[in-house]
Amino acid sequence: MLSITLNGEPRSVPPETTIAELAAELGLDPAKIAVERNLEIVSRSTLAEVKLEHGDQVEIVHFVGGGQADSWTVAGRTFNSRLIVGTGKYKDFAQNAAALEASGAEIITVAVRRVNVSDPKAPMLTDFIDPRKYTYLPNTAGCFTADDAIRTLRLAREAGGWDLVKLEVLGEARTLYPDMRETLKATEILVREGFKPMVYCVDDPIAAKQLEEAGAVAIMPLGAPIGSGLGIQNRVTIRLIVEGAKVPVLVDAGVGTASDAAVAMELGCDGVLMNTAIAEAKDPVTMAKAMKLAVESGRLAYLAGRMGRRLYADPSSPLAGLI
Repeated sequence: MLSITLNGEPRSVPPETTIAELAAELGLDPAKIAVERNLEIVSRSTLAEVKLEHGDQVEIVHFVGGGQADSWTVAGRTFNSRLIVGTGKYKDFAQNAAALEASGAEIITVAVRRVNVSDPKAPMLTDFIDPRKYTYLPNTAGCFTADDAIRTLRLAREAGGWDLVKLEVLGEARTLYPDMRETLKATEILVREGFKPMVYCVDDPIAAKQLEEAGAVAIMPLGAPIGSGLGIQNRVTIRLIVEGAKVPVLVDAGVGTASDAAVAMELGCDGVLMNTAIAEAKDPVTMAKAMKLAVESGRLAYLAGRMGRRLYADPSSPLAGLI
């Protein structure tokens, strides 16, 4: 791998990578950016020809309006939507696609399952949700050992070339709580193999820090058991994880309705992942839109800074001048 500096941050790229290929990996349209390489402007017409070299200093810029977009970055990839949605439990792929569109999400989690060899022409998710438009995040749903999770993600990378993945290693079927010993083991091995794991974990600040030190690119503590819809049960530990992390923190599991998503964002999380809350709503498409707005409003509330809590009343109207 070549080591370059991109917009002031270190980054590794494969040999022979062109600037156009780098832009594509970042999800950028070459027609809408300007590139400087080692203090020299690179003509837009040559982006597909100029190959990056070890030690290159690259700056990529574009025009923005007044103010700054509230995007977030994981493993060097930048996204505007802070909502990640799953692809399970929907009536069919068409409903799944419609809900995804309404949610505004850019990342979707996908499980890796065997091909239906008895009906190889059966509809597939990729027929309805274009992996060129959305970022597929392969996950290890249903894996109860580190070995099974690693095997699953190796297959996922072979199938689609994905290295950004979601790791979850479950401890038992009843609670679907993560087995943290197996999760940490899998994280260490996956990182050595070049994966960039976003890791599902318990809402424990110590365990979260261990995962980050092992190379997790995002920490994803549960708010409540998967599919429970109970909302965030321990706001204190989620906030402690956020305060201690140097990588993105996203609440994963337990969201039941829009207010739960807003709470996660008000705690300072970088995003929220959900599936059942949308898929099992009476109207999944409308709920997906509600979740989009909840995540946005919770984020705005966090940035605005809430008022302090008081144990006494403080009237809004002035008392001076009362008749």
